[in-house]
Amino acid sequence: MEFVNDVKTKKKKTKKIRNVGREGGVAILSFRRTIVVLFREACKNEEKKVVTMDHWITALKEPLDRYIRYVTVERQLAKNTIRSYEKDLEAYITHLVAHSIDSYEAVDRWLVLAHINEMRSDGLSARTTARHLSTIRSFHHFLLRERISTNDPTEGIEQPKVGKRLPSVLTVEEVERLIALPDASVLGKRDRAMLELLYGTGMRLSEMLALDVEDVHGTLGFVRVIGKGNKERIVPLGRLAIEAVREYVEEGRLELVRKTRTDALFVNARGGRLTRQGAWKIIKQYAQRVPIQKPFSPHTLRHSFATHLIENGADLRSVQEMLGHADITTTEWYTHISTTHLKDSYMAYHPRAKKED
Repeated sequence: MEFVNDVKTKKKKTKKIRNVGREGGVAILSFRRTIVVLFREACKNEEKKVVTMDHWITALKEPLDRYIRYVTVERQLAKNTIRSYEKDLEAYITHLVAHSIDSYEAVDRWLVLAHINEMRSDGLSARTTARHLSTIRSFHHFLLRERISTNDPTEGIEQPKVGKRLPSVLTVEEVERLIALPDASVLGKRDRAMLELLYGTGMRLSEMLALDVEDVHGTLGFVRVIGKGNKERIVPLGRLAIEAVREYVEEGRLELVRKTRTDALFVNARGGRLTRQGAWKIIKQYAQRVPIQKPFSPHTLRHSFATHLIENGADLRSVQEMLGHADITTTEWYTHISTTHLKDSYMAYHPRAKKED
């Protein structure tokens, strides 16, 4: 097998590459360079077939690019989701090239299973391998629809069983201590408004950071949220959240954006829109000061919002609409959390539930 490409070959022996593009591994080389190296290794054992970089780009890379455009434009998935799909499929294509595959038509179920087994051998969790397989399955379904391939190698392959874990939820007292921490400074007013909005609406961190000033309607008592798939929903605002946002906008934000022009509701110290990483760092620091002795992320406030609503009698349909869940079965999971909390309270406080010493 002869390999022809526009990259100058080196006489030095190519180092073995492991876990390139794979979650938990080390990306030693770029995706394109990795493919080049793997092609060269595969070419050592065969001498008849001529494979060019142009052929690889047409056969493997271009369909991947088309799929990414599809999930971006037509399905309008979130940026983080799209990036995860891209990383998963780059790892998958790297696996195919390592097995001398230069066409999706040549992929069989055993190659897919071998890829999943490799990930398990590398110590990746069942949840991660299940996500990889879902991405690969969606990709091959796309190839079938677009008539790029007539073969679906994922057919008949079962998803790895993943046990659902109950998400971490704060108590009402923990939430109150968390929200009370920001001081009366400009940045403190911003931080308190963020915490009040996250807990008071259950919106995702990315949704909150995408808000513009005009999206919050304090007088009418609601906020306009753009969620996954660019879907809009209207979420009611409580009195404390309205007061916190109004105080921040009128007394804090104006000082932060005095030298810049932006519609962003939440901005950093330089006046630009606050990033996801910046907001997570800020919220994490407050959580450490409470302190919260359980797994915590900004999403924990979303879980707490839903759980506390259900514990106090809110109906599932209303909670589903406020959270922006497409399927009510996702919302139903919070009833399990609520039941678990009730059981824990019973076991802790009922006199006939306590174990004998």
